[in-house]
Amino acid sequence: MTGPRTVLITGATDGHGRALAHRLAAEGTTLILHGRDPDKLARTADDIQTTHRVSRPRTMQADLAELAQVRRLASDVQAVADRLDVLVSNAGIGAGHPDGHTRRTSVDGYELRFAVNYLAGFLLTLDLLPLLRRSAPARIVNVASIGQHPLDLGDLMIERGYSGTRAYGQSKLAQIMSGFELAQRLPGAEVAVNSLHPATYMPTKIVLAEIGHHIDSIDDGVSATHRLVTDAAFAGVTGRFFDRTSDTRPNIQAYDEQARAELWRRSLELVDRSGVHGRGVRGVMI
Repeated sequence: MTGPRTVLITGATDGHGRALAHRLAAEGTTLILHGRDPDKLARTADDIQTTHRVSRPRTMQADLAELAQVRRLASDVQAVADRLDVLVSNAGIGAGHPDGHTRRTSVDGYELRFAVNYLAGFLLTLDLLPLLRRSAPARIVNVASIGQHPLDLGDLMIERGYSGTRAYGQSKLAQIMSGFELAQRLPGAEVAVNSLHPATYMPTKIVLAEIGHHIDSIDDGVSATHRLVTDAAFAGVTGRFFDRTSDTRPNIQAYDEQARAELWRRSLELVDRSGVHGRGVRGVMI
């Protein structure tokens, strides 16, 4: 393509997402920024415009704990963007504070971490897929984690044996598994789908509220994610999981084709897309 690329970043008003937005803006990338808080969204966009002397990024407000707002977010993006080169699915909540350690549910009645960290991104990806495919070669980058927990497909909402750590780990493995599944259904030259653990305990709001200290820097995480977003060496590279910049293997369940297919089927039901019968590339239902 000619001209700047267009990148959508979810969770762009704090920490890793905000720092990534600044780095991309400095390179002339056209940005669409998502956040939950309209005031923080406005401040982030204003700061990027002033700091980098670029056009003010478009902003999209949505609470990912409600699927209706996720659908509206996808619709709003499609209304303002004639192309989307990269979707960075970054928004999420942690294993504990500030969102608590006890089991909570989303507006739709789903376990909150599964809903926000996984289902929202799953639905957003499906709804934006036509735009991404029209913008080929495009990329999807899922900001997951090395902290993973196997899914109990009979108890996805963790109604038994709940812990915030288990719920967070399940949601992150679900991201990776659905990324692997989508990568099998799309040519990598059209839409490349990869996931990563950007860094360990970056000094983000979530980390500092929960454990009070950090290990890696936000710059470490931004560099690892930026590489998957922009590096020409990753053109067509798809269906991978990276620990920072190392191509590595996630939890073994991610390689269980039956488990991935079942997660995909259940996810379609949960986001009310199971009745959509449009066929994707290679004759495989997307």
